Amino acid sequence: MPLGQIGSRNQQAGSGQMKSGRLLPLIVACALFIENMDSTVISTSLPAIAKDLATDPIALKLALTTYLLALAVFIPISGWVADRFGARPTFMTAIGVFLLGSIGCAASISLETMVAARFLQGMGGAMMVPVGRLVLLRTVPKNELVQALSWLTIPALVGPVVGPPLGGFITTYFDWRWIFLINIPMGLLGIVLAKRFIPDLREPTPPLDWRGFVLAGVGLALAMFGFSTMGRHLVSTPLAVGSLLVGIGALVGYAWHARRHPHPLLDLTLFRLPTYRAGVLGGSLFRIGIGAIPFLLPLMLQLGFGLSPVQSGLLTFVSALGAMFMKTIAANVLRRFGFRNVLVFNALIASALLCCFGLFRPQTPHVFIIATLLVSGCFRSLQFTSLNAISYAEVDSPKMGQASSLAGMMQQLSLSMGVAVGGYILEIAGIIGGRPSTDVHNFYIAFVVVGVISASSAWMMSRLPRDAGAEMSGRAETGKEIAEPKVEQRPAT
Repeated sequence: MPLGQIGSRNQQAGSGQMKSGRLLPLIVACALFIENMDSTVISTSLPAIAKDLATDPIALKLALTTYLLALAVFIPISGWVADRFGARPTFMTAIGVFLLGSIGCAASISLETMVAARFLQGMGGAMMVPVGRLVLLRTVPKNELVQALSWLTIPALVGPVVGPPLGGFITTYFDWRWIFLINIPMGLLGIVLAKRFIPDLREPTPPLDWRGFVLAGVGLALAMFGFSTMGRHLVSTPLAVGSLLVGIGALVGYAWHARRHPHPLLDLTLFRLPTYRAGVLGGSLFRIGIGAIPFLLPLMLQLGFGLSPVQSGLLTFVSALGAMFMKTIAANVLRRFGFRNVLVFNALIASALLCCFGLFRPQTPHVFIIATLLVSGCFRSLQFTSLNAISYAEVDSPKMGQASSLAGMMQQLSLSMGVAVGGYILEIAGIIGGRPSTDVHNFYIAFVVVGVISASSAWMMSRLPRDAGAEMSGRAETGKEIAEPKVEQRPAT
């Protein structure tokens, strides 16, 4: 049978053995591993990189936001590219581009070259992880999706566990440039396994919405570039403001264009689905606060508390341990309490723990810091798993690629905004307090502010129906049993 005629449903029989052995999620996890490893090691090494490149540590937020911005720009076409050229070759090529960007980062000699290399990495990451996730979404039944996503994420969490201490060790005792080369062996392994085991899924593809891609891509790039550089980093303030305004104008133009195009690049009508709207838009608020952590926490521990990179890494990696533990029980928690209850109360708890980071002091016992980061990692992980699953509760299979692309773009955009917002809070707090932007007191304020931003997501989660995602959480039958008594008791109350 020609490949172009093979639908995702017809691939399930051939991939049944892989799914039963959980091989497919583990292969996709190779991509998540190198991406998460890269993001955690660079966070730990920011002060050393800034010193070597002779730039302000706050300016290195551009190295983080540029990567996330590239993800946001190119993720929207990842589903179309995978459907047009096949999931397997797209996945393999994306890993290769990501590895080339890693080599470019290791060879950087200035802030500008580092930003350019990070953008190349982001181009690879934009196809790498979303395409791998799309393979799972199209081959795993909805009632098994939460468990599959958990199995996908557990091996990928090894990156954040190993990354901070390893990156700190390399930066302290060797050279920070090696931190971008340590993910190359795992990336090459991912390419080999993908060539052998990843199914070459394809779907009929309409013509690519090139006008929409230009409007959305240019709009996102200019808007985030302007927003991130208004702190007088890399370009002048007037140019940054101009980029922001032009970017916003392009995004407005895309919204107008999408309403009239038969096959828009980003299907904004998906936001009419309550679960998708809450998972993506509400989740974006939560991610803005959480996205500031990889930028703020290592800087506070090293520049504010005077810890070495290896000491900082040995403290921060415990968050990933907590996240790894929670992934093993997330499905059971959702089955017991339901999506709405988990998303509302867990968002408040995770945000409160984020605010607690602002209570850390140089003299705070490390055991207290470790315990707080460990528990915080648990609740953040549960929220991310819940958000990633509930977003697709009402999405039909033909629109799964569109939904995955739009959700992935919004996730990376919100994480990028989190880094930028964290940097601005440091600068504003420093100006108001008459102290340097990296003064330790500014970090205390920053963590409280980003925690409040994350907590605001609970309001949108509370608007979800009580039975939202019941099929995915396994509460559908239980909900039917409970529904009748509640109706009978209503007149009495």
